[in-house]
Amino acid sequence: MCGIVAYVGQQDALPIIIKGLKRLEYRGYDSAGVALLNETGLSVYKKKGKVSELENSLLNNGFLHSKIGIGHTRWATHGEPNDANAHPHFSANEKFAMIHNGIIENYEVLKTDLINKGYKFHSDTDSEVFINFIEDIHKHNDCSLEEAVRLALHKVVGAYAIVLMNKEEPDTLIAARKGSPLVIGVGTDEYFLASDATPIIEYTNQVVYLDDYEIAVIRNNKLQIKTIENVEANPYINQLEMELEAIEKGGYEHFMLKEINEQPRSIADCMRGRLDAQAGRLIVGGLRDYINKFQNADRIIIIACGTSWHAGLVAEYLFEEFARIPVEVEYASEFRYRNPVINEGDFVIAISQSGETADTLAAIELAKSKGATIFGVCNVVGSSIARATHAGSYTHAGPEIGVASTKAFTAQISVLTMMALMLGYQRGTLAESKYMQLLNELEAIPAKVEKALESNAQIEYIASQYKDARNFLYLGRGYNFPVALEGALKLKEISYIHAEGYPAAEMKHGPIALIDEEMPVVFIATKDSSYEKIVSNIQEVKARKGKIIAVVTEGDTSVKSMADHVIEIPATHEALVPLLSVIPLQLLSYHIAVMRGCNVDQPRNLAKSVTVE
Repeated sequence: MCGIVAYVGQQDALPIIIKGLKRLEYRGYDSAGVALLNETGLSVYKKKGKVSELENSLLNNGFLHSKIGIGHTRWATHGEPNDANAHPHFSANEKFAMIHNGIIENYEVLKTDLINKGYKFHSDTDSEVFINFIEDIHKHNDCSLEEAVRLALHKVVGAYAIVLMNKEEPDTLIAARKGSPLVIGVGTDEYFLASDATPIIEYTNQVVYLDDYEIAVIRNNKLQIKTIENVEANPYINQLEMELEAIEKGGYEHFMLKEINEQPRSIADCMRGRLDAQAGRLIVGGLRDYINKFQNADRIIIIACGTSWHAGLVAEYLFEEFARIPVEVEYASEFRYRNPVINEGDFVIAISQSGETADTLAAIELAKSKGATIFGVCNVVGSSIARATHAGSYTHAGPEIGVASTKAFTAQISVLTMMALMLGYQRGTLAESKYMQLLNELEAIPAKVEKALESNAQIEYIASQYKDARNFLYLGRGYNFPVALEGALKLKEISYIHAEGYPAAEMKHGPIALIDEEMPVVFIATKDSSYEKIVSNIQEVKARKGKIIAVVTEGDTSVKSMADHVIEIPATHEALVPLLSVIPLQLLSYHIAVMRGCNVDQPRNLAKSVTVE
């Protein structure tokens, strides 16, 4: 949640910060603000709404040139979205300004103590409490600002990525993190700080990923990093492989549509270097040092949230069918709060697009403390999950800017499928002939996704027929049940239509009561082992006058005679069908949302990276 950007160097800071905030707006867009330091002093400008509204409000201000600045785009946690609650926040004496991504859990105790000392507050945020707590320590200990930050971090409870400016030090930025991401870009005589690399890549590909409990001080064009225990750390400079073009729309109206259409390439990129069907070769490099623990695991536990949880459900079917190891799929947000049974023989797979999901990170730490082996599947290089796990695999989907995840879902399934096939083959539970067949089928998936995308115009027409529906039901069986959940989630996220995903057989245990001529029902009814059963479910809905939209295997005629609308996808092995059957559902939700006038890339109340619990 929230996006933070900062700059110090020889360039004009404001244009860099505003452009960076626009690139981070997928992390939150309730309000935006900047703080700048120049000959007129330390000034804060902030505005409710999107970054563009802040930018417009600054157009006629002539005092904005500065070589140093911080900026923030907010996803509201403490306090409603308004100007007062927007960041940056001043300290009480207005000597310091700070931006903050995260949540301070003990802010009420700190606030009460500060009020008793005479402090007054102008917002409802935990962040204003945080900066005033730092000021109070600075004042009473007669210490430097970075020392006050260090002492404060020993007392605050929660998650944070912060950047501070000091009115009396016009060349200094101080930053720290715990649980929320922070990247430092190293340029020539300049430094950039941001929640992720997207605002930085235009200027430099040299970055330092700040670790938990580290404090960075940029002063006199030098970077120094220390732990909160005051131990100096050597910054390790990483080279970004991201291309600037990857974070631009590339001619598409929305990032979401671009990312849906990128899936033939993103799935191929995910498999590149790992899969060679002709040679019968499949290597998931991240497993190399832990393959024995993986093969001999008593149980696989998958932890994830949202769309990644749906990918985990698909993986449950894959691992149990091909590797014959019991699998449990857990909501990371619930996992750590129910005292789960975790043993040293368990292999835990943590899935996250951003690699920064707070609930998943907390679940990882719990599982590690119990001795389990943790394997991460994420998309963002250098992310917190990539560093917190014992090993892992990147999905290589490229930056996903649209808040509603699309290409990350299919990339995650691609990695998990390769893991399941590799494990099954090595354990001897997957016969070589079937293994080779599945490798060939998997290698053909990118081309089949390309074919599935050709139904876009037909899906757009179907969307026009149901854009005003108030409810949707999504039904699938087997491998397609998680796809039904994902299709419903996509519609809810971006069109604000209520939708539910169910196993098709469960419809008779309650949801069938909702079926009438006003209810669109989306069936994923591909030719697989449960085909006859789902055809029976379609007949049950038809008998109750429900409107039927069916995703079927190319050439199917049985369902076509019953459904109001049919969308065909190419045939493949049923274990790989989710990589294809989800494509029409992504497009359907996209077109409905556009027709309803919704902000597809930035749906209300949501943020791309959920970095608070």
